[in-house]
Amino acid sequence: MRAWRAYVLGSELLRKQLNRELQDRHGMTLADYEVMVRLSEPDDRRMRMAALANEVASSKSRLSHQITRLEHAGLVRRVDCGDDARGVFAELTQKGMDRLRETAPTHVFGVRAHLIDLLTDSEQTDLATVFERVLKHLRNLP
Repeated sequence: MRAWRAYVLGSELLRKQLNRELQDRHGMTLADYEVMVRLSEPDDRRMRMAALANEVASSKSRLSHQITRLEHAGLVRRVDCGDDARGVFAELTQKGMDRLRETAPTHVFGVRAHLIDLLTDSEQTDLATVFERVLKHLRNLP
């Protein structure tokens, strides 16, 4: 019970703090930052919407609304999939990439200050091992 409660409260407070820092310094939500990070990783800076939803643990509907907001800001655009008329890519624009580069130091500093630097190297390894196992388990559920 101690581990579960510490995880639930600690992870929620950590996300709120990281979100607050991004909002206060850059007017960006943590959720939008996470979407933009995922889009920045492929060479062409695009992902199918369904895959992106899976990567950020979001519903397709919620992600669609989020992408619409990011589109209005000029940070992301939707691109039809040429080989699949039903498929749509979300693509990070150059403006979005520039904005991500601007906000990344704030996020990295927060993650380090509020989590990573509080752990020993061994604890960091243990944390990664535990949550990689949890992710694998949950992604294999029907």
